[in-house]
This record gives sequence, structure tokens and C-alpha cells, in this order.
Amino acid sequence: MIAAVLGSGAWGTTFSAVLADSGCRVRLWGRDEIVAEQITTMRRNDKYLPGITLPAGVSGTTSARDALSGAKIVVVAIPSQSARAVLEPLAEYLDPDAVAVSLMKGVELGTDKRMSDVVAEALGIPLSRVAVVSGPNLAGEIAAHQPTATVVSSTDEATAALVAEACSCDYFRPYTNPDVVGVELCGAVKNIIALAVGIAQGQGMGYNTTATVITRGLVEITRLGLALGAQAETFAGLAGMGDLVATCASPSSRNHTLGRHIGQGKTLDEAIVATRGTAEAVKSSRSVLALARTVGVEMPITEAVVGVLHEGQSVTEMASKLLSRPRKTEGL
Repeated sequence: MIAAVLGSGAWGTTFSAVLADSGCRVRLWGRDEIVAEQITTMRRNDKYLPGITLPAGVSGTTSARDALSGAKIVVVAIPSQSARAVLEPLAEYLDPDAVAVSLMKGVELGTDKRMSDVVAEALGIPLSRVAVVSGPNLAGEIAAHQPTATVVSSTDEATAALVAEACSCDYFRPYTNPDVVGVELCGAVKNIIALAVGIAQGQGMGYNTTATVITRGLVEITRLGLALGAQAETFAGLAGMGDLVATCASPSSRNHTLGRHIGQGKTLDEAIVATRGTAEAVKSSRSVLALARTVGVEMPITEAVVGVLHEGQSVTEMASKLLSRPRKTEGL
């Protein structure tokens, strides 16, 4: 099977390797000619995934037409807020029967739409031909063939099964889940919680604080998901608790790393430079908060992160505001 992967960053490159190790021929598209040439000729992507040798089944290209020609699976691994603008011009090259797969984790600014909706609209395909992949999927660990599991979610069972089969290998185990709403919201909001954990740890806070933010963060994710029709079981699974723990605990998580820099006193611009990669929570925190307010869901940690990143609130004010909230019983 031919697969196209749009986005030659760390996660796009890693997922290309997973697909190739699972038996697909993969064309990895990106705009950097040097990266594309290195992938094809040297089987490496030293810019985004140093030290990893890619399978022979992965080739690089800067031509979207060439990448998409005949591809039955089209994987989207680009920054979530750029997705619509990047994908719309590529729709004409899409195979009529192709299935699209979103690796993106965010909510679109201005529309409050999840990435599966953005992909379907931008490529002009029904939601039944869109799947999302989410879970404890830190790119560097997977690229090193450390065992992990993930969730493949689609409104169409056959679509989910096709994608799961295409990315199943001896170190990467996919599970299917029909709850697209829950899976996508877990992926979007966990980045915000990881950023909050990073801020706390950058301030020198320990495991009690970390555990508190993670646990109450899961409450926020669940609260929003249930309000939007998600299934409660999703939040205790790989896409929920699994991904949340991995992202909040790992020093290789960009959102966690950016939060640490903020907690240590850097400005947002300084933290972005120091992180050396896209931290999706910087932009998605605002869109997630807007979505929560639309449906009347309270998300205090998310609101505090938005305050620090975008509204001039200090980290000290963030902590004080969260701790001074009215006492209540634990739960949703």
C-alpha cells in the first residue's frame, strides 16, 4: 500500500517509519529540499530526528502532487493552526478513495473545530474517510523502536481498521476507538496541561504539585469531552490518561519544555526559541478555552495558561488564582 505523509517534522518522520515497518511504501512530503533529499538518499532526517536511520520504504519529496499520487492513506502531520491553509490547495491531488489520517492535536482558532473536521473540509472528503491517531506517542522513543500503543479513531469502523492495520508493527500497537470527539479533545487539551506542569516544575515545584495538576487537568479534559458528547471511558484510556502522563512527564515533550522555560522566567518569545519546535498549546490553549466557554464548561487550568501566555498574567498570579478558587467536593 502507498501512503503519503504530509509534514517532515519529528512526528511525521517517525510515523512514516512506522508505516514503512508495517509494510507500506511511504512518500514523506515537506517544504525543505535538504531534508527531503537527505531522507531519500541517506535515510535520515538529522534536522528533526537526529541519530535515527529510516526504513528503506520511506522516500522524501517536496512535490505534493508526487507524494499524493496513488496514495491510499494520506497522513497529516503539520502544525494544527496551519492545516487548513496547507491542505486546501492539495485536495485536487487526492486519490478518490484515499483515507486521511490526522496526527495533529489542537482546536482550530476562529472556528473551534477539531482537526478531523478541518481535514475533511479542507480536502473535501466525508468524515467517514478521516481517522485520527492519538496516544502516548513521543516521537523519539517510537523512532528508537521502544514499544508503545496508540488509538486510531474514526466514525467509520472500516476506516479505523484500515489505518490500524497500516501502522501495526512489532513495536507499535494500535487500538481502535469510535469516540473521535473524546480522542481528539484528549490530544488537544493534554498539551495545555503539560505546559502547566512544566510551568510548575520550572518554578521548582515537586511531585505533589505535578500530580495535582495532572489529576485536575484530566478532570478538565473529561468535563469538556462529556459536554461535547464524548464517551467517559476514553479519558481513562491511552488517548486520555496515557497521553497525558507521557506528555506531562517527559522532558522531550515540547509543551512541557516550553512550560519549564516560562516557569524559569523566560518570556513567551524566549521560551519558543529555547524549545526549538512547535508547542501546540501556545495557540490551541486559546481555541480550547473559547470552545469551553461556548459550551459553558469551566476549565481553570486552561484559563490560567491562557492568562500567562497571552494576557500578561504572571506565573505567581497563576498559582495564586488557582489555589484561591472556592472549595468544592472532588469530581467533575
